[in-house]
Amino acid sequence: MNVCIIQGRITRPPEHRVAGDGRSMVTYEVAAARPEGGTESVPVVWEAAPAVAVDLDVDAEVVVVGRVRRRWFRSGGATQSRTEVVATGVVPRRAAKRVARLVRDALAAAEQVLSTGSAGTARPRE
Repeated sequence: MNVCIIQGRITRPPEHRVAGDGRSMVTYEVAAARPEGGTESVPVVWEAAPAVAVDLDVDAEVVVVGRVRRRWFRSGGATQSRTEVVATGVVPRRAAKRVARLVRDALAAAEQVLSTGSAGTARPRE
């Protein structure tokens, strides 16, 4: 199971991109507070995001629900990787009802997996 919930502030303007295969996405950088103080920058990608996804401003507080992904790519003749959150939703924190629904749905899906064991288990590559 791979579920991620982040609350933080957008640190740079959202960027709309179209991948080489035609997929549309919006990217964000979100600064999330660490329990011991300070913040961590989290790259977020929202694929097939609605048009309003780019309307969020820098410093807007948001809640992100999604999954963690590490992807590999070639750049400058070398293989590189990037770890990011693939969002299923990004909601302004002030939209309390939408935030509650987004988080509730994610937790319900996780609870279903935990109770049925239907997600399967990932095995390391050999």
